[in-house]
Amino acid sequence: MKLTKNFSLDEFIKSRFYGENQECVNEIFEDNKDQLLPNIQELANNLQVIRDYCGVPISINIAFRPVWWELKQGRSGNSQHCLGKAADIVIQGYTPKDTYLLIEELIGKGVVKDGGLGKYETFTHIDIRGKHARW
Repeated sequence: MKLTKNFSLDEFIKSRFYGENQECVNEIFEDNKDQLLPNIQELANNLQVIRDYCGVPISINIAFRPVWWELKQGRSGNSQHCLGKAADIVIQGYTPKDTYLLIEELIGKGVVKDGGLGKYETFTHIDIRGKHARW
């Protein structure tokens, strides 16, 4: 299912990290689609703005993550990823720092929704929680 010009639903649901658990993730998404899909659509719309601005592909490492996956990884289970509101991304040709600064600029211009923005060694986290959070 196409969400925007450059993003499809599969990019937000599937991840190489799930391995043999991918089918279980798919089932959880399908069971909660009415709550998750509007959030994923809004996230995709914001990523499309970023993609259009920078003019290069954006790879989604992982987006939607079920609560059981978060708990299995030793996390709280309260992540924006569990709501379909977050993605860990890499922009082709950009460092995580460059990506962070670009998104911060677009938030400042009011064209990308403010929310969570985190810079990691190999990727940048973005979420559309609607509340300013940085790390």
